[in-house]
Formats: sequence, C-alpha cells, structure tokens
Amino acid sequence: MTDAPRGFGHVETWVFDLDNTLYPHHLNLWQQVDERIRAYLVDYLKVGADEATRVQKDYYKRYGTTMRGMMAEHGMMPDDYLEFVHQIDHSPLEPNPALGEALKKLQGRKLILTNGTRKHADAVMKKLAVHEHFEDIFDIVAAELEPKPSAVTYERFLAQHKIDAAKAAMFEDLARNLETPHALGMTTVLVVPEGTREVFREDWELEGRDAAHVDHLTDDLVGFLQRIAPGA
Repeated sequence: MTDAPRGFGHVETWVFDLDNTLYPHHLNLWQQVDERIRAYLVDYLKVGADEATRVQKDYYKRYGTTMRGMMAEHGMMPDDYLEFVHQIDHSPLEPNPALGEALKKLQGRKLILTNGTRKHADAVMKKLAVHEHFEDIFDIVAAELEPKPSAVTYERFLAQHKIDAAKAAMFEDLARNLETPHALGMTTVLVVPEGTREVFREDWELEGRDAAHVDHLTDDLVGFLQRIAPGA
C-alpha cells in the first residue's frame, strides 16, 4: 500500500524551478543554452561537435550540470562559461497574465530555485511578466555552483530562506530533482510536456513520472495552480 500524495492545504512556501517549468517545454528555450554549451566545449576542449555533445550529455547526467562536470574533470572556471551559455534570445517568451493571476492567488511566499543564473532567471520572469510575484531567486551561484539534484543545494536553499520543508511545495520538470525535496517533506509536482508536442529532451530526463517521490503530475501548470488555489 502506498501513501496518499501530499496535498497543498498546509503549504506556506511555493518553490518553482525556472526553465521548462514556468514556461512551456515546447518553446525549447533551453535548446539555445544547450547549443551554446556545446559551442563552449568545442572551443574549450578543442574537440569536434560530436565529442563535445558526448561530453556535454555525460557530464549533465552524472554531475547535474555540464558545468559541474567541466569543473571537476577539467578544472574549468565557471564565470565565463555561465555568461556565455546564457546569452540567448528570450523573445519566444511572452507575457503570461494567466500564470501571473494563478501565482497571485497562491497564499504564501514564492521563490525560484534554478540551476541557471539570476540574470537569466530575471530575463525569463520579466518576459513572462511574473517577476513581481516572486520574493527571490536562488541560482547556481547562490548554490555555490552545486546544482540540483545535490541534497546540499536544497538544504542550503531552505536554510538561507528559513523555509520549513514540511510546509513547502516544489514544482520541477525533472523527476530526479524532486527526490530530495520529497525526502525533506515537501509536496512535489512534476511539470511535464503538454500533450504530445515535440520537445527537445533526453529520454532519461522524461523518466520518473510514476516515482514515489512525485506527488502530483501536470502538463498544464496554470490550470493546476488555478485548481489548488484557495477557494478554487
């Protein structure tokens, strides 16, 4: 017998991943970052595109981010890398007033927890016109370059913002990034691609939808937030 999924009546803090969570997967905004990571590796490692792709995906899967793998395996300094890979075109993003209204109706604090940079997160949130609803951004620099799903990153985040995990909810697009939050007591929501639209993702990134550490699953973030808001 499995435990019933955790609910939201007790939630005081709402924590959201950024990329492919706050905006639809099918925009493939992260594909731009993916391509710039590959270009950086080609230049840094002096290898061809195929080898750069292999290294990129291997490090991403094993270390949580390609950057962390490059730091561990090659002693790369992260500043130039972070600046380069996040220089993308944010124009595919448009204001999402429905998302803003849904966030507004959630009672409590709202924060962003991302493996990206604050600069990138600010750009995304402003394009979506939802920045005013969030108290703060905990980015890869705040995480001391230790990406999700590292347990120390969640613990550092919770401590810095004085969050009671048992009264918090976490929204993510990668199931593996919900395992630690769930173990810490958070209600977890996996945000998956809408319908059958083509999405630029690795097969392993789409795994884990039926895992015990996923309390809720949705392919419509706005609709989901509207349904769980007080008085809905």
